[in-house]
Amino acid sequence: MPVFEDILVARGLTGRARDAFLNPSYDAKHDPFLLPDVDKAVERLVTAHAHQERITIYGDYDIDGLTATTILLDAFESFGFAHVDAFIPNRFVEGYGLTVDAVEKIAATGAQLIITVDCGSLSEKEIVRAGELGVDVIVTDHHNVAPVQPPAVAVINPKRLLQDHPDKYEDFLLKEPVDSLYPFLDLAGCGVAFKLVQALQTRLKGLDSGQEKWLLDLVALGTVCDVVTLVDENRANVYWGLKVLSQTRRQGLKALMLVSGVEPTKVNARSLGFALGPRMNAAGRLETAQYALDMLRATNPEDALEKAELLDEMNRTRRAEQDAIYKEAILQAEQFADDPVLVVSAVGWNHGIIGIVAAKLLEKYKKPTYVLEEMGEEAKGSARSYGDFSAADAIRASDDIITKGGGHKLAAGVTLPVAKIGVFRERVNAVYRAQNLQNQQDLLLPKADTTTTLDIVTEELIELLASLEPYGNGNPQPVLRSENLLVIGQRRMGADGQHVKLTFQDDATKLDMLAFNAPEHFFVEPGEYVTVWYQPDVNEWNGRRSVEGRLLHLETA
Repeated sequence: MPVFEDILVARGLTGRARDAFLNPSYDAKHDPFLLPDVDKAVERLVTAHAHQERITIYGDYDIDGLTATTILLDAFESFGFAHVDAFIPNRFVEGYGLTVDAVEKIAATGAQLIITVDCGSLSEKEIVRAGELGVDVIVTDHHNVAPVQPPAVAVINPKRLLQDHPDKYEDFLLKEPVDSLYPFLDLAGCGVAFKLVQALQTRLKGLDSGQEKWLLDLVALGTVCDVVTLVDENRANVYWGLKVLSQTRRQGLKALMLVSGVEPTKVNARSLGFALGPRMNAAGRLETAQYALDMLRATNPEDALEKAELLDEMNRTRRAEQDAIYKEAILQAEQFADDPVLVVSAVGWNHGIIGIVAAKLLEKYKKPTYVLEEMGEEAKGSARSYGDFSAADAIRASDDIITKGGGHKLAAGVTLPVAKIGVFRERVNAVYRAQNLQNQQDLLLPKADTTTTLDIVTEELIELLASLEPYGNGNPQPVLRSENLLVIGQRRMGADGQHVKLTFQDDATKLDMLAFNAPEHFFVEPGEYVTVWYQPDVNEWNGRRSVEGRLLHLETA
C-alpha cells in the first residue's frame, strides 16, 4: 500500500533497514563484553559463585529498577547463587539511588558484594564507604556518568562510551561499525542487567543459551516504562518480550494483567505504559516499591492475585490524590498566567505523585512546569519540560539558593528551602526569558508521517501499521493528516462534556474521530471545513468493528 510505504520512507526505513525493522531479530543481539567493565564484573561474580558469597541486588523504586532487580534475582537463582537478597530503597526514607545509610544496613547483613541496577554511576562516597566496610560493588546503570568512575569493581554503563567516544555516536547509535565499541547506548537499566546475564551465561552453568529469553517479559516492561528509544536492541527485546509476556510463566504478571483488564494475547507496548506500569509505580509513589517487587516474584497464583489487587487499589488511591493535587495546582497556575515557566507549591502534595501532575500541567498550559511539596521548612519537587528549555539547567542556575537538584533536560528534581520558592520562580523564568526561545508550543504539535484521504484509512492500512509496533520513544505511532474535511457531526461526551466525537466527510467517505479532554477549538460545528492530524484504529464494540481515528490536532480551513 503506497501510504504505508510513504510512512516507512519518511522514517528512513528502506532497503535492509526496512527489513530489519519490520522483522526484529533477537539473534542480532550485541556482544555484552563490548560494554565497559563487563569482563571485570563477570570475573568477580564467578569468584562470588565459587565461594557462595552473600550478594545484595540494590534496585531502584521505579519499574526499570524493579524489573532489573528481578532479572538478576531470577538469573542468579538459575546460576546457583545461594545467598542473594534485594534491597529496594524507599522514596520517602532513603530517597533516590545508593545511599551511605543503605550501604551500612546492607553491610550489617554480612553481604560481601552489592550489585546496583539502574543507579550508582555517580555514587562515589557511597561506594567508598562500602569499601571501608569490606563490601565490593558492581554498578549496572544507564544514567549520566562521572568524568572519573567511582571505585567500584566494575561500572557497567553504556553512556561511558558516549563520554569517551562522543564523535563515534549519533542518537546513541554508532555512526559506522567499530569492532571494539558497543553499537547501541540507550539501553534501559533492565537492558544493562540483561546484558550482564548474557555475559554470565558464557562462564556459569544453569541458564542454557536461549533460556534467558524467558526474562524478556521483564526487559520489555522496564524498557517501555523507562521511555528509552525503541530502536536497535531495545526494539528487538520489546518485540520478543511482548511475545514472552503473552505466555508469561510469572504468576505476578498474569495476575497484574488480569486486574488491569489486559488480555495476554493482545498485550502491546501501550498495555505496559498505561496499564501495568502505573499500577507497579503506584506502590513506590505512595508507600514502598517492595510491594511491586513482591508481586513480580510471587510464585503462588492466589498470593500473586492478592498482591496485584493491592497494587490496583493503590493505583486508584494514587489517581484520586493526583486529581486532587492537579485541581489545586490549576488554581495556583492561573495566578501566574504571565510566567513562561510555572512553579507551583503547597503543603501535602505527595512528592511521589507531583511528577505526574507536572506533566499534566505542561500538557494543559504548554509551559515547562515545576511542582513542589512543602514539608516544614523544606520543599521537594519535580519538573517537566519540552522543546529547547532544560529543566535541569534552570535548576543549576539556582545552585546558590537550592539544597540539591539535577536530572535531565525534560525531567528533573529539586530540593530547596520553602522561603526561597519565590526567588526560585523568578530565577527559572529569568533563565527562560534570557534564552529568547521562539515558537516553542509548535514543538508540541503532532508531526504527520504522511498526508492522505479518508478512503485510504482502512482495516488493511491499520493492519500494516501494526507491523511497526512496538510503539514508543523513537518509534511513535504513525500520525496521518487529512485536509479539507467537512464536519458533518459533533457529539459531546463525558460527565462535563469534555470529550468530543466528530464525524468528517471527504468526498464519499465518512470517518468518526474522538478526542478526550479536548481543547475548546476542537468543538467545531457541522458545515465547517478542517485539516486534522489523527491516528487510525479499529474500534470493537458489541461484536461490531469499525475504523475510527484518535484526533490529535485540528485546524479550521
